Amino acid sequence: MPVKIKMKRVSAYFLMCICVLVFMLTVSCSRDDYQVRTEERGPLASLAEGNTRFHTTQPRRPSDNISIVRKMSAGQHPNAVIICCSDSRVSPELVFDQGLGDLFVIRTAGNVIGPIEIGSVEYAVEHLDVKLVVVMGHERCGAIQAYLDSTELTGYIKHIVDSIAGETEIQNLRMHRSENTDMYVKANVIHGIRQLVVHSDIIRERLGESQLHITGAVYSMVDGKVAFIK
Repeated sequence: MPVKIKMKRVSAYFLMCICVLVFMLTVSCSRDDYQVRTEERGPLASLAEGNTRFHTTQPRRPSDNISIVRKMSAGQHPNAVIICCSDSRVSPELVFDQGLGDLFVIRTAGNVIGPIEIGSVEYAVEHLDVKLVVVMGHERCGAIQAYLDSTELTGYIKHIVDSIAGETEIQNLRMHRSENTDMYVKANVIHGIRQLVVHSDIIRERLGESQLHITGAVYSMVDGKVAFIK
């Protein structure tokens, strides 16, 4: 093989290696920079900004590569807990434009919260030192609609609707004969927040020490926007 051809192949190989190295360093730095910026702004601001990127179709997907997968294998340090519905159209990582390891996600139909969900939040708060919990409902929730329509259900699905029916905030709306579905979604979110505070000593303690913030949110199925409940 001529020397010139061999040298060209060697040069091309080294150039490819350099390009790969630069790419990996860029990804690693961008991920680290992203985490630093999140800490500076706070997790709630990071979620709000991520949702803006999502609904304006400018997602950044901060950690969609195999090097981050390997890095995450060493441990998790999520910025927030998201409790939301299991609806396939409401994916927190996409809605908030977050990546692997950024969110500790708990999903149930109708974002119903019971002992297992509360225990999961306690784990994230106590062992992962998460500072923000978001309880997020969404428009056109099938579980809420099933309750409002008094749909006859069988099996374990009935337990979901029965749980929603037993929520004090939901019952108060029924007493006032409200027909606004969005109000029921919001009431369901507020009930979820109350569940966390009333039933968890760990969560109450962190709140009392100003080491934790809990907020509600509602996701719009129409425009992809998340409205935080103040």
